[in-house]
Amino acid sequence: MSTSPYIFDVSDADFENKVLLASTQQPVLVDFWAPWCAPCKQLTPIIEKLVNDLKGKVLLAKVNTDEQPQLAGAFGVRSLPTVMLIKDGRPLDGFMGVQPESVIREWLTPHLGGIEVAEEIAEESAAPALDPTAQVQAARDAIAAEPDKAELKLDLIKALLAAAEYAEAESVVASLPANLETHDLTRRARAHLDFIKVLRDAPDEAALAARLAQKPDDHLARYQWGSHRLLAGDHEAALEAYFEIMRSDRKFEDDLGRKALIAAFLLIDDADLVSRTRKRMAAILF
Repeated sequence: MSTSPYIFDVSDADFENKVLLASTQQPVLVDFWAPWCAPCKQLTPIIEKLVNDLKGKVLLAKVNTDEQPQLAGAFGVRSLPTVMLIKDGRPLDGFMGVQPESVIREWLTPHLGGIEVAEEIAEESAAPALDPTAQVQAARDAIAAEPDKAELKLDLIKALLAAAEYAEAESVVASLPANLETHDLTRRARAHLDFIKVLRDAPDEAALAARLAQKPDDHLARYQWGSHRLLAGDHEAALEAYFEIMRSDRKFEDDLGRKALIAAFLLIDDADLVSRTRKRMAAILF
């Protein structure tokens, strides 16, 4: 249990006072977790650090679902961890699974009246665009100069993806040490490479569009078409495609629409677009 004044455990007995009533004064994040849940243990330090950094702009209420199954049931929690944002006494938004701190910050931004973006994101957006080939060579030179600094591989991965050197990027990702496995850039790279694999044997966009015109419920075609749009930079169209799959059929390929949305969020820097889509997801999920 954290000693932070902004983080506390809640039960069915005190949920109304500590969460619902408190949320009329400031937003409250509710973290549904369990002691046996490995992803929960990964999320805990990320979300607790963020809440402490915000110094009271948002509170964090932790619900042990093993001890409070009635609360999990009341909110329709289906998987762990699940985090919900409660504001003015009602659920406003939420997400499932482990997310990087930068993604959670972006998700919270419109709800808290503005949060400074993570330093790493600010630096990335301010960096001038360079030739991808030059970026790859610069990253390789940096690694050669300091081979013991494993974190330099993250810059190489980013450069390789920009240069469309996907096979080498995948190899470098596989070689990362354990302490970099959950880094934001690692998660982003894996998502990018996964979408590249989706399109490896997929038809082109025109063929997929024709299939969808003939059969709008062809979810595989919609998923592949959305992945084409995502990698082409048309993020709104991609998210709309994945959302339509999620809305239409949660059972398709083990909820592939929802999983595609979550993976796509890692590649999209438009915080407003991601937040709007998360709200629409929350309306279905919660």
